Amino acid sequence: MQPSEHLQSILKTLPAKPGCYLMKNADGKIVYVGKAVNLRHRVRSYFHASAGHNRKTRRLVQEIADIEWIVVGSELEALILEMNLIKRHRPRFNVRLKDDKRYPYIKVHWNDPFPKVTVTRQMRKDDGSRYFGPYTSVWAVHQTLDVLRRIFPYLTCDREISGQDTRACLYYDIKLCAAPCIGALTQAGYRQMIADLMAFLDGRTAPIVSRLQAEMEKASEELRFEKAAALRDQIQAIEKVVEKQKVISKKQIDSDVIAMARADGDACVQIFFIRAGKLIGREYFVLEGTEDSADAEVIAQFVKQFYTEAANVPAEVLLPKEIEEAHIIKQWLNTKRGGRKVEMRVPRRGQPRALVQMAAENAAETLKSLRAQWQADTHKQEQALAELQSALHLPAPPNRIECYDISNTQGVAAVGSMVVFTQGVPDKKLYRRFNIKTVAGPDDFASMEEALTRRFRRWQATQDASTSPGAGAGPGSRSDASFSMLPDLLIVDGGKGQLSRAVAVLEKFGLTEKVPVVGLAKQREEIFFPHDPKPLLLPRHSQGLYLVQRIRDEAHRFAITAHRKRRSKLGMASQLDSVPGIGPARRKALLQHFGSIDKIREATIEALAAVPGITAALAETIKASLE
Repeated sequence: MQPSEHLQSILKTLPAKPGCYLMKNADGKIVYVGKAVNLRHRVRSYFHASAGHNRKTRRLVQEIADIEWIVVGSELEALILEMNLIKRHRPRFNVRLKDDKRYPYIKVHWNDPFPKVTVTRQMRKDDGSRYFGPYTSVWAVHQTLDVLRRIFPYLTCDREISGQDTRACLYYDIKLCAAPCIGALTQAGYRQMIADLMAFLDGRTAPIVSRLQAEMEKASEELRFEKAAALRDQIQAIEKVVEKQKVISKKQIDSDVIAMARADGDACVQIFFIRAGKLIGREYFVLEGTEDSADAEVIAQFVKQFYTEAANVPAEVLLPKEIEEAHIIKQWLNTKRGGRKVEMRVPRRGQPRALVQMAAENAAETLKSLRAQWQADTHKQEQALAELQSALHLPAPPNRIECYDISNTQGVAAVGSMVVFTQGVPDKKLYRRFNIKTVAGPDDFASMEEALTRRFRRWQATQDASTSPGAGAGPGSRSDASFSMLPDLLIVDGGKGQLSRAVAVLEKFGLTEKVPVVGLAKQREEIFFPHDPKPLLLPRHSQGLYLVQRIRDEAHRFAITAHRKRRSKLGMASQLDSVPGIGPARRKALLQHFGSIDKIREATIEALAAVPGITAALAETIKASLE
């Protein structure tokens, strides 16, 4: 393919240095991120007339309209930057972990005097905590914590631990807390218990059991039979869990075993966690963007993205295939492991090879199960859309459904929400909110009319722009898929009043024949049609009703969230508005400088006076007013 003049000018100026490149389409969206030891050679290779390019690369090249590049100091820096850019932008042509949400971790707050154990999705390196994960299921994490708490009864309350409290909470009575609050366990003893918990999560149970057995025998010799019995129960609980952990090797080595299964464009990677020779757990991860990518490339991308998120890196990583960037990935993993060596290899024989094959079989079974689940979900969505088509007398299944709701508090900070479901699935990138501007007081009907008017005004602007070359999309049109397409079904949350306003808006834009609209009343899930006093009740357990309820609940949730944010901002601003001499400009300057009303309240008079437009006298007034 012959690149455009713009691309040719970029290709001529590419440096022969290591770095990352970001390829963009005509809309300016990043569609691919790559790294190179030599940017000039690597990026130019995409545009060489070569039969060596696979179909995915050929499709990528056809979309490239612009290229940005970032020079770094080494190949290792390029690897790290590439992973961060892929995580941030999630380009369509890159292989990437399917879920863009953060994965859950178990967090041990080790820096606290009496550490607690919680679940988090944010792993920080500077807070002194220990992390375990990532896990793919929050449910599985909480199951693990349930087991841990029965063996190591850690604190879950927020009380200040002094050891002098007169009574413990109920959890102490049911043996789910060690009660350091009443001195039942010293701080040193509690921290030892949490250290055992962390060793348990690392799969290192033998030293724990040996020490607890010694403590049990000592307690028995000292005739502290209640303590000895408690230690005996703890040992038995640990051994019960350990019994389920399969012994893989007599070698006390930590390994991660990685394998993959693929089917019809889907890819699933299974990873086994072997610690001290025992299989202590496994996780699976689904990847997307894998079409036309070689197995080795998919495995390499998984290794990079997984260990970016992983709390710990083992001494050994077993892979099913050799990967192209093995040397630089090893170097990176060594740094992740604190300079200790990581062996990354493809086993050819013996037990390690059998482990990779076992992981591959598990990956295949997992992918088979997931695909069956996806197909069942797709069938439910298709069934729901078909039921709505029939019940609402639509000409076709409503593939794009929009739902609107209004949220306010006594008319203050009113917000209208617009949620979009595409083929029965929420399409969150198309969600929009409307801060209601023209309605005074708690008038949901008028607020609904304003929100819908603004939505279809933006649709009208995109139509005008498409018929007037070079004219632009018009003010406030924000020409995108949220507004440029009409819904196959429009739902307003509410009864006849909201519905009548929606009908009036559609009539104003000449859309009554193009956009079917219904109102959904909350109490009995009644569906109202325009100009028809008799509502429709969908069958109580129908997929169509479940979908409508889900769409309505999502619109309600989105509206409430937006309303709370707006109300919070108004509340913060109103406190400043009450200060004499503070108008909109100075209020904005203060909030931009300090970020919150609390920071403004904590600031010194000198710091306040340093803000442009704030005099020393006014700074004193602000300080006095807010205090």
